[in-house]
Amino acid sequence: MPVTRTKAAEKPTLTARERARKCAELAFDKKAFDIRVLDISRVSSIADYLVIISGASDKQNQAIADSIRTGLKKYGKVQDMEGVSEGKWIVMDYGDVLVHIFHEPLRRYYDLDGLWGMAPELELPEEIRKARKADDF
Repeated sequence: MPVTRTKAAEKPTLTARERARKCAELAFDKKAFDIRVLDISRVSSIADYLVIISGASDKQNQAIADSIRTGLKKYGKVQDMEGVSEGKWIVMDYGDVLVHIFHEPLRRYYDLDGLWGMAPELELPEEIRKARKADDF
């Protein structure tokens, strides 16, 4: 009897832009604030998009990272994650998208927003753009 091969179910895919936007949405769902998505494809070769996110505490940052990892699992695994156990600055590497989840004082100190200031910002839904620490979600 001949052996037939079955095709493995293919995972749905996202473009880098869609992945970056999805990261922002998943972070917003966990009450993240000051969410920015920068298109760094023309100014750097490290990635296409940089997602910068703030959280109010270590635990919130860990929850944001877990939400992004879980939410994007069906589109592929995160290649690397650093800083999760401390929760102060978590970096998630999806290859074409780098996600930085900061405890707010560290975000101000390292100022990635200023460092990548020349990169155009991706337009996000208004509720995500306007989410600030003092806002009541």
